[in-house]
Amino acid sequence: MERPQPDSMPQDLSEALKEATKEVHIQAENAEFMKNFQKGQVTREGFKLVMASLFHVYKALEEEIERNKENPVYAPLYFPEDLHRTAALEQDMAFWYGPRWQEVVPYTQATRRYVQRLQEVGCKEPELLVAHAYTRYLGDLSGGQVLKKIAQKALDLPSSGEGLAFFTFPNIASATKFKQLYRSRMNSLEMTPEVRHRVIEEAKTAFLLNIQLFEELQELLTQKAEDRSPSQAPGVRRRAGSGTQDLTPTETARGKPQLNILSQAPLIRWVLTLSFLVATVAMGLYAM
Repeated sequence: MERPQPDSMPQDLSEALKEATKEVHIQAENAEFMKNFQKGQVTREGFKLVMASLFHVYKALEEEIERNKENPVYAPLYFPEDLHRTAALEQDMAFWYGPRWQEVVPYTQATRRYVQRLQEVGCKEPELLVAHAYTRYLGDLSGGQVLKKIAQKALDLPSSGEGLAFFTFPNIASATKFKQLYRSRMNSLEMTPEVRHRVIEEAKTAFLLNIQLFEELQELLTQKAEDRSPSQAPGVRRRAGSGTQDLTPTETARGKPQLNILSQAPLIRWVLTLSFLVATVAMGLYAM
């Protein structure tokens, strides 16, 4: 009798995660927002939006990490001084949105969904936090450093690093060595095959949440660009999600709305009625 073939999945959790998320990783990199970013085609508005989303995501992630820092399912990966990004992102929010940033920082729908998933995992399935930490932190230590240089050049940011604190890890001397340490800690986590499978699936979910976030940001930027487009007739706004146009009063030079044809309809009807009556009387007189 033929013996079952051993599982082809790599034994180390870190390698299994890397292999299983290869496809969604490529999808994330090929999202239009990220492709433009990598080409240096990033605006201040777009960068502010993505940084705001990252602030909300990391705040939620690190709140759940703090909640579970002594839980054996996550404790070996607890490196707050080295990895945590919330404080750095608060600095960036103040740079981009001003001293009252907490009142004005945007919070998009895709970002909310991401945050809700992190909160759900932290409360109900803390073992899955490993997948989200792996997806975010190791990515920031790798590709994030390239994005930092692109943003600094494209947005003409100060060489001192203001507005880019998120990308700076002052307590990590060597990103390569730290990632090796982090992976070894991941591989030391004890988990059943069932939990391991769920962690791997959650890592895919984390990438998909990031893709949705990038797609939404790109849509927002595209919509804003269309709203500012001079090709759109003055006084005409397009309803969101509709092919029809919403006609609104056009502003005059003095800022007072002009009457459109619909608002003039009662007057026109009155004039036509009066004309008809005059014509009728005239015809009656002629017949007499």
